[in-house]
Amino acid sequence: MAFDVLQDKIKAKKNPTVAGLDARVEYVPPAILKKYTDQYGETLEAAALAVKDFDCGLIDALADVVPAVKPQAAYFECLGWQGMKVLEEVIAYAKSKDLYVIADIKRGDIGTTATAYSEAWLGTTKVGSTDCSVFDADCVTLNGYMGSDAIKPFLKDCTERGKSAFVLCKTSNPSSVELQDLVAGDRLVYTVMGDLVSRWGGRTKDRYGYLPLGAVVGATHPSVLRELRYRLDKVFFLVPGYGAQGGTAADVRYAFDALGRGAIINASRSIMCAWQKSGRDGEDYQDAARAAAEKMRDELKRYITIL
Repeated sequence: MAFDVLQDKIKAKKNPTVAGLDARVEYVPPAILKKYTDQYGETLEAAALAVKDFDCGLIDALADVVPAVKPQAAYFECLGWQGMKVLEEVIAYAKSKDLYVIADIKRGDIGTTATAYSEAWLGTTKVGSTDCSVFDADCVTLNGYMGSDAIKPFLKDCTERGKSAFVLCKTSNPSSVELQDLVAGDRLVYTVMGDLVSRWGGRTKDRYGYLPLGAVVGATHPSVLRELRYRLDKVFFLVPGYGAQGGTAADVRYAFDALGRGAIINASRSIMCAWQKSGRDGEDYQDAARAAAEKMRDELKRYITIL
């Protein structure tokens, strides 16, 4: 089961942090971008290669600090096929550095389309008699608001291949209240979704007692984190919204169980773009990212003890 692999990595580094790789072109230090635009012009190819250089440099800087990275597919998709090729290469590079890879894809379709998405991101594509891995992420993010039809194909690959998935439950964006906080019978919609995730996850648990389906619960809702941690005691949490979106270490402590397990906290811009605050025009982007990741780890340690 993939969440026990993730928890093992968190325990080894005493750091429940995932670094988001959400690299827009403007996040790339100027010298890196110039290296490729000088060669290929102001093209998608140049941008994609610059993003790859930047992301792989971040991975080198962070590999012994964080247990996981989370590439966001949208930032690669906006660079066309070149960007998707780079995404595949960045995932492979992160895995070569023994990092757990959460592909942030937020897919939510049904039927054979959902099956195809799952084959692409977690499973294999059959070519003749050969099963070919595609992106081969360890984990994906999903939108379950179309119901179990959107989740079942992914759950099949999770259980058969030792993968995992996080399903959107209570997200960190302000307008999440428009839907997720509506009353549905005697529950709020986000608690309905949390209960569904727990039910969809089945009975098979990993070595730490967690299901193969986890839930996305935003750092900007600490009271909800506390509520859902109690309610969903076998569900692993991915917690976005730390740092640039306003979530703090004091807020996210409620995502963890009594042993400091069961959650991983995401930070993206606060780590990736740390170089923008140093005044060195990105020459120190690796050192700046590492320092930001270590600072986050140390802030979390004030509130969370991982056993």
